Amino acid sequence: MRRYYDITLPYSAKLPAWPGEPKPIIKPHARIVDGDDANVTRIDAAVHYGTHMDAPVHFIEGATGIDAIPVDVLIGVTLVVELVDVDIITAPDLIHMELPQKLDRILFKTKNSDLWNNLEHEFYTDYVALSADAARFLVERGARLVGIDYLSVEPFEDNNGFATHKTLLGAGIILVEGLDLRAVTAGTYEIACLPMKTVNADGASARAVLWQGA
Repeated sequence: MRRYYDITLPYSAKLPAWPGEPKPIIKPHARIVDGDDANVTRIDAAVHYGTHMDAPVHFIEGATGIDAIPVDVLIGVTLVVELVDVDIITAPDLIHMELPQKLDRILFKTKNSDLWNNLEHEFYTDYVALSADAARFLVERGARLVGIDYLSVEPFEDNNGFATHKTLLGAGIILVEGLDLRAVTAGTYEIACLPMKTVNADGASARAVLWQGA
């Protein structure tokens, strides 16, 4: 029996936003109760909000935009790993896990996931993220898609010029940030994570789903 997991955060202005970036404005453009023919909603938003994807052009000038990501990167087998006792994910942490030689797609479940028990919390700066050496490890293992359960793969107090983002995106790896992995345990899954196909955009909101079973 196939079981599905929606690992997407509910999209609303109540979620935390990256400091300095706006929360979305979601408001009616037309409403039947006001005499319009149909209900139409308008959204004014930054693309790096809620569950979203980063394209390489987010940090690499002239690189691939979100609309040019190959679909075969976005759908396929993924590994979910749990690292709930670390404050930052390092290469030694990954080496110790004895991961497959070819990772392809990997999602990190950390203690960040507990933050989503309150979807309306204030942005949390001490979230768990990937160190630069962990990013290099993932590049060496051939990863094509990397996801994490908070709003960035990069530590908030970065002192290396966004080395994690630049290492991953510079290698063409697609990032999925803001995942809700609370209902998911470590293991192998199928994933479909599809962003809005916005021309030349550096990121986009996405709907991400995992499943297991025949």
